[in-house]
Amino acid sequence: MLTMDWQPCRGNALPLYRQIYLYIQNKIETGQWPSGTRLLPQRQLAGQLKVNRSTLAIALDELTADGYIKSRRGSGMTVSSPAWAKLASASRSWNQRLTADAYLSNQPMIQKINTLEFAPDMIRLGTGEIAPELLPQTELQQLIAETAPKIHNFGYQEPQGLPALRQQISRHLKTRGIDAAPGSILIVSGALQALQLICFGLLAPKDAMFIERPSYLLSLQLFRSLQLRFSTLPMEADGLSLTSLAEQHKRHRHALLYTVPTFHNPTGALMPLNKRQALLHFCQENQLPIVEDDVYRDLWLDQEPPPPLKAMDANGLVLYVNSLSKTIGPGLRIGWVVGPEPIIQRLADLKMQHDYGSSILSQWVAAEWLRQGLEEAHLTRLRQELRQRRLLVGQCLENHFSQLADWRLPSGGFYIWLKLRTPVSLPQLFKAACQKHVLLNPGTIYDQQSSQYLRLSYAYAKPEELCRGLKILAGLLERRP
Repeated sequence: MLTMDWQPCRGNALPLYRQIYLYIQNKIETGQWPSGTRLLPQRQLAGQLKVNRSTLAIALDELTADGYIKSRRGSGMTVSSPAWAKLASASRSWNQRLTADAYLSNQPMIQKINTLEFAPDMIRLGTGEIAPELLPQTELQQLIAETAPKIHNFGYQEPQGLPALRQQISRHLKTRGIDAAPGSILIVSGALQALQLICFGLLAPKDAMFIERPSYLLSLQLFRSLQLRFSTLPMEADGLSLTSLAEQHKRHRHALLYTVPTFHNPTGALMPLNKRQALLHFCQENQLPIVEDDVYRDLWLDQEPPPPLKAMDANGLVLYVNSLSKTIGPGLRIGWVVGPEPIIQRLADLKMQHDYGSSILSQWVAAEWLRQGLEEAHLTRLRQELRQRRLLVGQCLENHFSQLADWRLPSGGFYIWLKLRTPVSLPQLFKAACQKHVLLNPGTIYDQQSSQYLRLSYAYAKPEELCRGLKILAGLLERRP
């Protein structure tokens, strides 16, 4: 049975229970506490750690939910390391291949979210997509009917994508301040594929990559499977910390910087023009390439955001990523990457090795959507609806969360980064909410240190569902010890 030679620091910014979680997690993952090792009873363990039992219970609940420890009646708590469990398996079947795969599986909580998002009775408070009733269903159906007979070749297309679509995207980008010829554009199956191609094609294993903390990328195990090293930059109210960027860059060379400067996922932050200019200047001075993820740009609700970094890039330092997924629908699976032509050709070659090109039907529909100018009329309607939903959620938060949490309404995008004032076990809260048919996106998906946060979205659930779901969530938080 283990004894503790450590105690959490009360002066640390991390909550006590989170410090305990990370300490025990490290002991297990480094093999210091092997599988089957028994822990002290909770009362004794709390005494050695000098914390109350409720604080300890939150940490132990999260460790149990994440598979690090298990509890059996009469046996107490024991270590249940996933790494040792793999080695103990004697199966010589396909099941063994599941654990030997070079690519890591999604986090268990994300797998659960991906499944429950299709449950018809779930109120989805964190989903990052537009509600079906806000999509231009009629226009798209009509466009598909008109376009399909005009497609005379359903064969493979050029490596960089349908020329007609790249021409329309080139025109579209000019309205955003970006001068990009069709030859500097690659069509991809959504922004996520763009990021995958960039990491596969331009980075080597063990390369260090700057990302924001919290970040959408931290929710994706795929990038960890590539053995990339992440250096995280704290998020401020107006975007990533330039001070932290400068300090970290002095200590170690990095391959690139990934940033979402416009309506950041998950915080909703918007980087102002002067900070964008300072960021671009720093990266130019230090020859640090930038991947700019700009998928939320057109979802501004108060005023048009500052120009993209790419619009101010005179040296080809920025790879610009965007898509139609956040505006007209993720099912179309059309996005694009803009950059120097040799880089785009390299990524196009890699894409051909992955899927031999995006859907030709989707590419033609997207080209016609942009050619006919349907985008702006749709965005005008969509912004109006999102403004109303943002206002509604703001009122619901004032009514039910004024004593429970802090938040800031974003000036665009989908997301509200809700900070809970009292630490809770997010796995327990997630489970309790699911039992009430409310689906949450806990902050720890996007950063292990964001254990007091939830990502809320006003874009998917119906207005009456948003109010009902937030009221249920507030009730769960008020009843927790």
